[in-house]
Amino acid sequence: MKITLKDGSEKIYESSMRAIDIAKDISEGLARNACACEIDGKVEDLRTVIDRDCELNILTFNDPEGRGAFRHTTSHVLAQAIKRLYPNAKCAIGPSIEDGFYYDFDIEPLSREDLDNIEKEMKKIIKENPEIVRFELPREEAIALMEKREEPYKVELIQDLPEEAVISFYQQGEYIDLCAGPHLMSMKTIKAFKLTSSSMAYWRGDSSKARLQRIYGTAYTKKDDLAAHLERMEDAKRRDHNKLGREMELFTTVDVIGQGLPLLMPKGQKIVQKLQRWIEDLEDKEWGYVRTKTPLMAKSDLYKISGHWDHYKEGMFVLGDEEKDKEVFALRPMTCPFQYYVYKATQHSYRDLPLRYGETSTLFRNEDSGEMHGLTRVRQFTISEGHLIVRPDQMVEEFKGCLALAKYCLTTLGLNDDVTYHLSKWDPDNSEKYIGEPEVWNETEQHIRDVLTELNIPFVEDVGEAAFYGPKVDINARNVYGKEDTMITIQWDALLAEQFDMYFIDQNGAKVRPYIIHRTSIGCYERTLAWLIEKYAGKFPTWLCPEQVRVLPISEKYSAYANEVLRELRANGIDAEVDERAEKIGFKIREARMDKLPYMLVVGQQEEADHTVSVRSRFAGDEGVKPLGEFIDAICKEIRTKEIRQEVTEK
Repeated sequence: MKITLKDGSEKIYESSMRAIDIAKDISEGLARNACACEIDGKVEDLRTVIDRDCELNILTFNDPEGRGAFRHTTSHVLAQAIKRLYPNAKCAIGPSIEDGFYYDFDIEPLSREDLDNIEKEMKKIIKENPEIVRFELPREEAIALMEKREEPYKVELIQDLPEEAVISFYQQGEYIDLCAGPHLMSMKTIKAFKLTSSSMAYWRGDSSKARLQRIYGTAYTKKDDLAAHLERMEDAKRRDHNKLGREMELFTTVDVIGQGLPLLMPKGQKIVQKLQRWIEDLEDKEWGYVRTKTPLMAKSDLYKISGHWDHYKEGMFVLGDEEKDKEVFALRPMTCPFQYYVYKATQHSYRDLPLRYGETSTLFRNEDSGEMHGLTRVRQFTISEGHLIVRPDQMVEEFKGCLALAKYCLTTLGLNDDVTYHLSKWDPDNSEKYIGEPEVWNETEQHIRDVLTELNIPFVEDVGEAAFYGPKVDINARNVYGKEDTMITIQWDALLAEQFDMYFIDQNGAKVRPYIIHRTSIGCYERTLAWLIEKYAGKFPTWLCPEQVRVLPISEKYSAYANEVLRELRANGIDAEVDERAEKIGFKIREARMDKLPYMLVVGQQEEADHTVSVRSRFAGDEGVKPLGEFIDAICKEIRTKEIRQEVTEK
């Protein structure tokens, strides 16, 4: 048989061989580092016997699939340790994830001390290095095996497998687990691992099912790599908006108000206010938008016309019962149907288009309680929403304009390098989820693909991520823990104008259906605030800071001058405060640093006499004494241009 390797070279063998043995034939070093393999593009176990011509790629820890096999094997070591220490625990699932692995168990909640003890048992197992064996069983025998071992979650998984599925298991010592693999050939290569946390998780993500304990961990081939990862995780914890945002008094949540309903505190709302005013002025004055204000709810009739009632009802807050009430309302999950009726209130000609409607919209979505997280996944949020009503011949250029506006906003915020672009497409295998004909979907997706290619924007394509009425560009970013969220969406809609009987009069007097672009320029303000907290670790660019300057008199004698400075700062639109407490100046400076302020102005006898200020900043430390007017001119320019100054580390 002929084996074609990744570099194009070929190996000829007279008889069938395991993938690991071919790896050894290529290089003993490669075999030692091998975690899994790809056979004709499909990830397989190194134990797989190859008996035909194929393309073979040996995967190491440097390959994502290789890391997955490495960490999945470690998750089985975790499960074996759990069963040794907690024999009555029931095993659910234990996949690898991007930065590690997790395993779900039906077990009592675990403490950090418990996790440390589990780690010790895992080290014992790795030292024992039991042989890892893969085997397959017929369905009934597989169920009987898991029933005998009292693993109800495994039994359920087997019962849900297709009839034709191969049911495979991996055994290491006394531990046997239902698993498709692949796994390492030996545990010896697991040199460094750490159980990082545990939390509650519902079985199969369903809040009506059993509450399980999910143990997270990670694993590396080298201790230094593990140490670097753990340091990154510590930095992530320091930056976590859910923790830092509360410490900085930017937002809070209250149980009696409800999950996913955060309260923005004065400092947090000040940042959102600045973002909102910037976006509204930017859209209206520079990008030709006109502003609307529409209701927060509507009758079910509206959502039935748009299709949301059929395709999105489970994600809406419905007020009333159709079987009992004359009228049923729902809080709006988006603004588009409302703005369509703004358009329909007046007859439009081709000369009126494009019409760009913008609205700072408060929206409501009935997210699952298990999905709630800080400001990134909420049930009520505010968004920079807009809908462009355009002629078909204007669609491409307007779509490019929406991309340009989004990119400008991201660049201004210092976030453009942190995003990825996704072409979110429909899933033709689940066409019942969508409206419109396949030709329309294929055509609109190709238009977006062409636009992104022309603009040299790298992108990936995601099947099944489109809205039910059109494909879109999703601009995504990862939080400090690596979870990806959509920040900005720009959507191509060639269908809903028909649903709402929208038209314009063309140059021949005929009625023509417009196209629609659904878009955001900055996305959801709450999610953007979370992103900014984590990006800047709370040290926002000066223009966004809720407090930009704090005036620090060195004693009570200079409070009058400090307040004179304050008045001049505020008169120039600068957000400033005075710290008049009877504390030493060193203490006041340290507190201002802890509050992550951009500027501190220390004032005393000489500053009062010369009408100057002693400037300290996050950016240059001690900037020396400056005339007050000079400082005001500089900071006003920094705020006006939305400059992002680089930080310095003060000793």
